Amino acid sequence: MSRHAAAVPMRALAVAAGALMLASCAVGPNFVPPGAPDVDRYTPEKLASPSTNAGSPSVPKQHFVSGEDVSLRWWTAFRSKPLDELIKMSVEHNPSLQAAEASIRIAQYNALAQRGLFFPQIGANYTPSQQQISGASSSGPGGQSPSVFSLHTAQLNVSFVPDIWGQNVRAVESLDAISEQQLFQLEAAYLTLTANVVTAAIQEASLRGQIGAIQRVVKIERGILEIVKNQFKAGSAAQVDVLAQEAALAQSEQLLPPLEKQLAVQRDLLTSLAGQFSADEILQKFTLDRLALPANLPVSLPSKMIRQRPDVRAAEALLHSTNAQIGVAIAARLPNITITGNTGTTAFTLAELFTPGTSFYAIAASATQPIFDGLTLYHKQKAAEAAVDQADALYRQAVVTAMQNVADALRSLQADARALQAAVKAELAAKASLDIIQKQLALGQVNQVVVLNAQQVYLTAAVVRVQAQATRLSDSAALFMALGGGWPTNCASDDWRKCVLEDAPAATPQRVSENGPPAR
Repeated sequence: MSRHAAAVPMRALAVAAGALMLASCAVGPNFVPPGAPDVDRYTPEKLASPSTNAGSPSVPKQHFVSGEDVSLRWWTAFRSKPLDELIKMSVEHNPSLQAAEASIRIAQYNALAQRGLFFPQIGANYTPSQQQISGASSSGPGGQSPSVFSLHTAQLNVSFVPDIWGQNVRAVESLDAISEQQLFQLEAAYLTLTANVVTAAIQEASLRGQIGAIQRVVKIERGILEIVKNQFKAGSAAQVDVLAQEAALAQSEQLLPPLEKQLAVQRDLLTSLAGQFSADEILQKFTLDRLALPANLPVSLPSKMIRQRPDVRAAEALLHSTNAQIGVAIAARLPNITITGNTGTTAFTLAELFTPGTSFYAIAASATQPIFDGLTLYHKQKAAEAAVDQADALYRQAVVTAMQNVADALRSLQADARALQAAVKAELAAKASLDIIQKQLALGQVNQVVVLNAQQVYLTAAVVRVQAQATRLSDSAALFMALGGGWPTNCASDDWRKCVLEDAPAATPQRVSENGPPAR
């Protein structure tokens, strides 16, 4: 048979396989995305912006903008150039984002590999062999019976499993959903990274503020100690008063080393988030007076927030993937057809492989229907259905958690304004009281117990005020994170970082930013 004659049935096989593939249907349920939650707000009562008490010290105000979407570069609301620079460094160099990008590529390549099963699998084979046969045989070349001869076989193998029930369609659908899930995992990693950088920067600023407040108190206490010592030398104060003041000073100084240790650890954390070794510490430094409080806070609608939260979208993609696996399990229980074919030539010498009369071909088809397997395939289908129930519950839990996160952030911000106002009021009162008592002490009009109490009250009030100010900044960042942050959904560039960091200042780790306090 000629090679042309052998090619005819192979073309027929390919046409038949294509027709079966096009005629395939996909068994199993089609995925229907979950609807948005039937709520229009996050708290039982109507949303109210943070308020303060009348007649108390004035503190920066914040306003909730209902229905407003979160900005892509939401951290710029803190108006800190060092923070912008550090986030740019972190997004460009943090390995966690690079790992998330690699996970996307893995999922995409797995999906592309699964798509290959839509097409016939073709392989080439060449088998040279040397054989020894019996002298009584006449199967050698030319009817001779040599004891040893060579045989060369070259063939093309084709196999195809028509996807008549859509088993591979569902498998590809499942893997595509996994790819989508990995994309949302990248968004989640990006959101977590930026929020961690902002929160860590605020914590550094808080630690610096607490250290500064304690150092101010220590300076005051040292001045008081000098007054008491002078009074002791003059005979108007007892030695116990000197010792009591020295103990109070030592207690205040004792608070500094733990805070300095925390500050050093915080610097290591920020350096790590920027993707650098701790020996290459970042140069950006943060203080509370260089971090502006966001005045207008967006509060997107629940339906929009659900579409913005990457963890919720990832849970939805997982639900999609498990739903498609039901179709894979159902198709495995149905009849399947396998078509195979091969064509080639066989000759005693390599040169004879392409001569007439050496070609061959074979076409076969088989149909398989599972009859009894100990209910293995049935239970696999039930397991796939149970996996959908599990993924659906996880999705609903993700939605509930997302709503809770936003509500918690809103509640915190509403309380933070009043807490900061009370802390400022307490600090001002404590400082005024300490100033008066310090003057009275110089005149010998108060005893040491009153002085010690005033010092402790002012120390506590100063630290609490710093913590309240930092908490308000941190809770503002928590609201941005709870709402899902921002992601460049319509990025024209292949590199999403360009869209995220567009118009952002260049990262300059070689120098410290010298910007003044932000305008308020």
